[in-house]
Formats: sequence, C-alpha cells, structure tokens
Amino acid sequence: MTRSFAGLVALVALTIAAPSFAQPVPAPPPVMPPSLPPLHVVNLMTAESAAALGAEWRATDVKIIEVPAAVNKDRYKTTYQIEPRAMATDFDDSKWETVKELGTRRSGGHVAFAWYRALLTMPARIGKVDLAKPAQAVLNVLVDDYAEVWVNGEMPRRSGYPSPATIQGLNMPNRVVLGTQVKAGDKFQLAIFAINGPISVAPPNNIWFRHAMVEFYQ
Repeated sequence: MTRSFAGLVALVALTIAAPSFAQPVPAPPPVMPPSLPPLHVVNLMTAESAAALGAEWRATDVKIIEVPAAVNKDRYKTTYQIEPRAMATDFDDSKWETVKELGTRRSGGHVAFAWYRALLTMPARIGKVDLAKPAQAVLNVLVDDYAEVWVNGEMPRRSGYPSPATIQGLNMPNRVVLGTQVKAGDKFQLAIFAINGPISVAPPNNIWFRHAMVEFYQ
C-alpha cells in the first residue's frame, strides 16, 4: 500500500467516524438603504397613520429567565434567555397590548426590554408612489435607546460589515430595507426588539420611539 493511498484511507475513515453537526442557517446579508430623499414617507407613530399600511402595533415587556446552559456545559449549568422570543413571522401576539402611540413610554427602567410587532401590507398606491411599478421600501425607526429589527422572521446582518437591522448606537436610527422590488399586496411582519440603555448603566429611563416611518423610493 502506497503512502498516499494509506493517507486517503485514513482520511475517509476519519470522515466516516466524525460526528455530523447541523450548521445554523446564515442570516441574509444586509442591503444598504438609499441616501437620497424618499419620494414618499408613511408615518407609523400612531394607529391612525399606520393604518395607511394596514398596520396595528402590539407590544409586550420582555423578561430575562434562567435556562440550561447552551455551551461550555462542563463549566456552566445555567445561562439566561429572553422571554418571549417574538421574532418569528408566525408568532402569536394577539393577546399583547394594542399600541395607539409609539411615543408612549414603557418599562420600569434599569435593565428593560420590549417587543413591538406590526404587519405592513403594501397598498396599490401610497401618496405619489404607484406600486403597480416596483419600488424600494425602507423602514426607518429610532428607539430610545437601542433597537434590533426583524423583518419576516429574519434580521439581516453580516459580521464586520454595516448591518442596519442591528444596534446602531445610542439613540441612533435603524434604516432597514424591506425590499428593493416592493409591489402592491406584499406583506412585511415587523418585530422590533427595543432596549433601554446604555445596558451596563441600567438607567431609570423609559423605552419609546422617537420616530417610525416607511420611506418609499421609485
């Protein structure tokens, strides 16, 4: 048996014996929003204005719960998780509080989190935008103090690159592209994870939206 053939046999044997681990599905890469002025803007701050996109905001406070450790189990028996985990498109938020005004203050301060969810439906026409023709739609939200944005069950992101759906900075806006070819009838399930911060400071502040809108480009 030649040395190269013996090496190949050993590699095949190692491959067969090695355990198979399911790899996590990678998040979709982020799309950068336009820097030009939008053709039309829909305000999402109130129930009346959000109705233009068929949206009804619902919200709930988030708890931190103790759960079994996910990694390093030889050293750690438990870790912590948020509850509920409401990022999925089909998550049932029907029993949550209905929000009439996103500027309403929530939380008791310190280490505090909240979920806000709404389903957007694109109309045939909105302002100057005729959605018989594809358009680009961008969600622009500014949560006091931080936010992470999920759209249709996904938070687009890429490590080491700008990712608008992730935390952008203290009282900095998230401008997340909903779609580059949006048309009438398209639906976008929003799930916004709002965070009081700075987290380590744990200030006695509230959670609320400074602004929330959808920008249309065509």
